[in-house]
Amino acid sequence: MREKEPRIADILGPLRESLKGPKPGLRAQLKMVTIPRPGNRTYTDVGDGCSKAGVLVLIYPKKNRLHLVLTKRTQTVAHHQSQISFPGGRMDKDESPVEAALREAKEELRIDPAATRILGELTPLYVPPSNYTIYPVVAAMEKRPHFQPSPEEVAEVLEIPVAHLLKPENVRREAWTLRGMEVSVPFYSFRGHKIWGATAMILAELVEIISSFFQ
Repeated sequence: MREKEPRIADILGPLRESLKGPKPGLRAQLKMVTIPRPGNRTYTDVGDGCSKAGVLVLIYPKKNRLHLVLTKRTQTVAHHQSQISFPGGRMDKDESPVEAALREAKEELRIDPAATRILGELTPLYVPPSNYTIYPVVAAMEKRPHFQPSPEEVAEVLEIPVAHLLKPENVRREAWTLRGMEVSVPFYSFRGHKIWGATAMILAELVEIISSFFQ
């Protein structure tokens, strides 16, 4: 049975309130972590001893369904070539996660900051292999944006229905070889793409928070 699909206007207030309160945090993120886990330190452990990035978790309507946008990075970017990620990037000095997420989303996809409604933030996620802490900024737009991907940074734009992420059959796990060792990798499957790593961990927390609106 298909979940009841909420309208964007219906979730703005409730989602903002959910993001203000206690969040699932690391417990939800670890549902999509590779096994063995690449280090046990969290963002509270490393503090300022790492680089920081802001990413935009943008929710918007498309054909009467809620969607999220992700990007597949080109092979020419400096880091994480060909991986699937949220729009976003490194925070400049004295820049907030919101400012960094909006700036990078504009550079990568021409998303208009003025048309973007900030709802709150998910739990920061420390990524040991890159020594980055990612700050996910949740936002919404009342209409689907007109994406204009930067050819230098974005190889493909992925628009994923939120309801797709809620279905257990779209969460899978495979044995991969990463950094010279065999690991068990969970991922969200979407049209031949495998969404894993930090992106999947961030999605796992969002899914747990937003799932109550699909009933």
